[in-house]
Amino acid sequence: MKDLIFATNNAHKLEEITSITKAHFRILTLNDIGFSGEIPETSLSIEGNALQKAEFIYKRFSTNCFADDTGLEVDALDGAPGVYSARYAGENASYTDNVVKLLEALKGIENRNARFKTVIALIIDGQPYFFEGIISGKISDSPKGTSGFGYDPIFIPEGYQESFAEMPSELKNIISHRGLATKKLTDFLLNKVKEHSL
Repeated sequence: MKDLIFATNNAHKLEEITSITKAHFRILTLNDIGFSGEIPETSLSIEGNALQKAEFIYKRFSTNCFADDTGLEVDALDGAPGVYSARYAGENASYTDNVVKLLEALKGIENRNARFKTVIALIIDGQPYFFEGIISGKISDSPKGTSGFGYDPIFIPEGYQESFAEMPSELKNIISHRGLATKKLTDFLLNKVKEHSL
């Protein structure tokens, strides 16, 4: 239980989750297990994508692992980009491309309410478990800050004046969607370890 594979090719996600879990678990990357291919992500839901990625690696390596998927849901866009957040501006879109497209879609729209949602799918001995983190906020009129990744420069979490990209990573990792889901994952795993040691 001390070692877990994180089924992702996203270095930014790996850095965030590792910084949150490092006091308790050692996160193995796909490189650590000798996997360098693409992981399919074809589900129509955030939960489905997280599970699909975790199952893909579990079936090949028969080792406990987890994966996450995240979506930015904007009220004025009926929940878009949602499950398509990473490829909102196209299959090979950059973070900047996605941000530019979203700001263009919201031009002249007063309602800027949005939420980030992360779902982590964990597979232990073939059994799936899910952990969700949601944070509400608003989309700013223009990008602010240079930290973080993805939509961080235009997402201002509820109760704060600065965007995720303007925050110290320590603060973001505590309050963010991914931070909240990872905290639930960590608590669950620590309980599993405790039960196993009794």
